[in-house]
Amino acid sequence: MNVCVIIPAAGKSTRYGESDKLAQDLGGRTVLLRTVEIFTKREEVRSIIVAGPPDEFDAFRDKYGPTLGFHGARLVKGGATHRWETVKAALAEVPADATHVAVHDAARPGVSKDVLDRVFGAAMKLDAVIPVVPINATIKRVSDEVADISGSDDDALADMILGDEGKLHIPARTVVQTVDRRGLVEVQTPQVFTAELLRRAYSQINLDGATDDAGLVERLGGSVHAVEGDVRNLKITRPADLSLMRAILNLPPPAERPVHLRF
Repeated sequence: MNVCVIIPAAGKSTRYGESDKLAQDLGGRTVLLRTVEIFTKREEVRSIIVAGPPDEFDAFRDKYGPTLGFHGARLVKGGATHRWETVKAALAEVPADATHVAVHDAARPGVSKDVLDRVFGAAMKLDAVIPVVPINATIKRVSDEVADISGSDDDALADMILGDEGKLHIPARTVVQTVDRRGLVEVQTPQVFTAELLRRAYSQINLDGATDDAGLVERLGGSVHAVEGDVRNLKITRPADLSLMRAILNLPPPAERPVHLRF
């Protein structure tokens, strides 16, 4: 089994805020480096491709290139808008002798050895394998329309003085359906495919709307098999997720800079 790992890292991460979530400190190393390191320890993995933002690729390469290169990872330009564009660009750089391709989120540095054992083990027999976790919470569908719950009429005097400043605004949407959660799962990564199958999936004419690689295999009519994931294999999306990942990995937050260096 010769696996090439693609790590899409071209997204703008708007939900995280203005800072680069992949550059955040995770036990003295960046989130991106932590993610790459996971796969350098796997015997099946023979190559790693990290796809960065095309518009800022030089800066991305300057920031991450030396450390990622030390671990044998290649940097390529990803897509400008959609995740599937990034994966497709990286797929063109996969070595010809790779039998399988694994696609893993750059912001999932907590995937465990057990999950990788299950995914890679199943991929030796199956063409498309994804890790999943069951959805245990109640799931509801809400309306697109948003009602703005503002301050009460009792706040009229304050509104005259302050205007909208300090006024309570609570967006609220109507629940239209409670969804039956039986059989529903949350999909994680890495998703592993035979290289030939993933190339065929990405050769389809219309890739719009694809939110993961397995979905494109499904469009092709291929079978995707799910194995047990791990709730600790979370994707860092918002700052609170970074704190949770540090707790999962038992890593301390970065030490504060000395007072005389803070300004």
